[in-house]
Amino acid sequence: MQTKLHQWATGDPHRRFDDLFNLVVDPAFLVVAWARVRGNKGARSAGVDGRTAYYVERERGMEAFLEQVRTAVRSRTFAPMPVREQLIPKPGTRKRRRLGIPTVTDRVVQASLKLVLEPIFEADFRSCSYGFRPNRRAHDAVAEVRYFTSKPRCYEWVVEGDITACFDEISHPGLMDRVRGRIGDKRVLALVKAFLKAGILSKQDGLRSSDTGTPQGGILSPLLANIALSVLDEHFQDHWRSWSKWTRERRRADGSGVWKFVRYADDFVILVRGDRALAETLRDQAAAVLTPMGLHLSEAKTLITHIDEGLDFLGWRIQRHTRRNDGRRFVYTYPSKKALKAVMAKVKAICRHDLNVDLATVLYQLNRVLRGWTAYFRPGVSFATFDYLRSYVWARVVDRLRRKHRGKITWKNLRRKYMAGGWWPTTEEVTLFNPTSARTTRYRYRGERIPSPWPIAS
Repeated sequence: MQTKLHQWATGDPHRRFDDLFNLVVDPAFLVVAWARVRGNKGARSAGVDGRTAYYVERERGMEAFLEQVRTAVRSRTFAPMPVREQLIPKPGTRKRRRLGIPTVTDRVVQASLKLVLEPIFEADFRSCSYGFRPNRRAHDAVAEVRYFTSKPRCYEWVVEGDITACFDEISHPGLMDRVRGRIGDKRVLALVKAFLKAGILSKQDGLRSSDTGTPQGGILSPLLANIALSVLDEHFQDHWRSWSKWTRERRRADGSGVWKFVRYADDFVILVRGDRALAETLRDQAAAVLTPMGLHLSEAKTLITHIDEGLDFLGWRIQRHTRRNDGRRFVYTYPSKKALKAVMAKVKAICRHDLNVDLATVLYQLNRVLRGWTAYFRPGVSFATFDYLRSYVWARVVDRLRRKHRGKITWKNLRRKYMAGGWWPTTEEVTLFNPTSARTTRYRYRGERIPSPWPIAS
């Protein structure tokens, strides 16, 4: 059914879908929605009603719960509950990000809505957008930036866009207008609007209304944010697609310049082949395009940089350097200092935690962090960073062991007991993961070749 929806939407870019409500409450869609909610990392997090997915499954059983949800939605008696606000630390900073955690019932309905709406809007989304979309990942966005800043394309000026509180400030009227462009079913529109207006419950402020934004933490929120931010994709990408190869060459020659837009969720860059003045003009255009959606660029964090100075994007440092052996210049991607500091802070926190915890448990925790971090940064020039991280992790683990056995055991016996007579921390159950064992590789730029999960029949 998703494939059919995607094919219909692709075949007719102006089609409005008027009968989707029955799909949202279809038992098959609800079962898949429940499976996604139940398998999500947030399944152990409760909403304002205090019930988790595990609790609901144990208390009622999946079949009875889904039948109750279906009955409530079909009878139009379903009303979303306020989301529970949770503040979580932002990586590498002292600031906190606001998460809105819906109830399990609301999550299932949102997941079913997303199953129906996503194939339709995916037909409209541009190829320059990579965040929260099927078969696309952050590595694709980074690879595109590197591809266009490298020779022979040489897009040297970069506008680093930073949207102020994107998820909190999206205009509901502006967003709903874009949703209505494709969805004509008033019952589905009412459900979407109800989730936007559900309200927020926090320990500090109590219950407050949600007049703008779509709370981070909801299953439907990433799709709604992409719908809102696609105004940027359409404005910049449609210019790019309207130019032929000859037109681009002519614009480069006469000084008009060309540009390429890349977006991952609310992080975006505009790559410019021209001068700084053109980059400033495009920055102002981006700000103007976002205004109808209630969004604004941060003046302090929206930067214009040259590729030789480098930029930080999605945890990566992207910068052009001169290669030592032959003097040729290449654009390199490697972990940013901010990303390295963030993982070092996690390692330090684990190693400084309760000294009564046995070494095997500590190593399991460290391995989970290190494997995930190095897997993300493998496709780049990351070996030197991995080697630095290896030394740092080893020093933190040794420091923990010395503090735990302060004055009670010699270094020789410490090595014999916790490092199997060598130099690398290990126990009978687990060995500390060595970051340099994650072999670096290259991520191939896929461009327009990223496959859709709903193929179009030829």
